Amino acid sequence: MSTVTEFVDVNVPVRTAYNQWTQFEEFPRFMEGVSEIRQLDDTHTHWKTEIAGVKREFDAEITEQLPDERVAWHATGGEKQAGVVTFHRIDDTHTRVTVQMDFDPQGIVETAGDKLGIIDRKVKGDMHRFKEFIESRGGIETGAWRGQVDRPGA
Repeated sequence: MSTVTEFVDVNVPVRTAYNQWTQFEEFPRFMEGVSEIRQLDDTHTHWKTEIAGVKREFDAEITEQLPDERVAWHATGGEKQAGVVTFHRIDDTHTRVTVQMDFDPQGIVETAGDKLGIIDRKVKGDMHRFKEFIESRGGIETGAWRGQVDRPGA
């Protein structure tokens, strides 16, 4: 397994950053290689990606969601991927958004990309594009889901 951790400071309140992140179907607007995400229900999404010519479709389950604090997920089925995004209030108008993602590269292309740091740079670019996306909207999110998903066993 490999791990990527990246963060970005955004010039919006924590509530705004969190609300935008809950709009999974908007991810293709700032995540390179993500062509489509469909929200199936409150805790399940279906992803279509193409990264370095490798096309994938997979489902993911949200395993924990605490408004203005964190969203955790893991892929279901064959993909081996899990992660968490956390939201840290810097002050009333600034938020640090941190993503930690664990994944198991599949095949030669993904393994090479991981070893060359391509995945790290891709996630860093995605975080920078998230910052540009939410700030360019004047700090107004495209929607929000304020429900809570309790961690299994909690």
